[in-house]
Amino acid sequence: MSKGNLYLIPNLLGLSSKYELPKSQKILIEKIQYYIFENQKPGRAFIKKICPDKKQSELIVNILNKRTPSDSIKTFLNPCLNGYDVGLISDAGCPGIADPGAAIVCQAHKLNIKIIPLVGPSSIFLALMASGMNGQEFKFNGYLPIDKTKRKEKIKLLEKKSLLTTQLFMETPYRNDNLLNDLIKFLKPSTKLCIACDITLESELIKSDTISNWKKEKYSFKKRPSIFLIQSNQP
Repeated sequence: MSKGNLYLIPNLLGLSSKYELPKSQKILIEKIQYYIFENQKPGRAFIKKICPDKKQSELIVNILNKRTPSDSIKTFLNPCLNGYDVGLISDAGCPGIADPGAAIVCQAHKLNIKIIPLVGPSSIFLALMASGMNGQEFKFNGYLPIDKTKRKEKIKLLEKKSLLTTQLFMETPYRNDNLLNDLIKFLKPSTKLCIACDITLESELIKSDTISNWKKEKYSFKKRPSIFLIQSNQP
């Protein structure tokens, strides 16, 4: 018996996203019965939006997030071993990029299961594309420390590194404005800051400017998913 494939299916960056998935992916989602979601609600909402006629009751779903026991992960690809395709879907964006889906992809490699990544939106790469910053060398740093002292130290360190390598990071949306205030406070006036907010949504806002100019205007990104990028021009 031939093995099924593991399809890495990018989710929309919001249900009101302007992004249109290729028709071939919609046909694929319609056919797949076995899924691995980061969380039930976003995964099912995505499938309902893309394939409204697909019966939710017929989906066979496993949940893969930071609370999933490692022993359970090993069983999630059993359908592939039995000849069935499995779809891996993140809460938003591309599975495996700043996402727990990397664990199941690693397991698929160990089991010699074919992995097929599909095209779709990634807030990290779309933000980098629109920032005007160094796209040859860049690093995504995830979340910055919450502790004020450690956060200041991290911001200063990333600024030094950004002279050669664009530094990307994010924050829990309800704390975005606090992070923006810290960046304005601790970064040099000439350092460039880009904030890419609500990417692909109608409310999308992408602004890239020096810290000195960020200080002149008041912006709020509270409760709006955002990617932050910095690039220094001074040692």
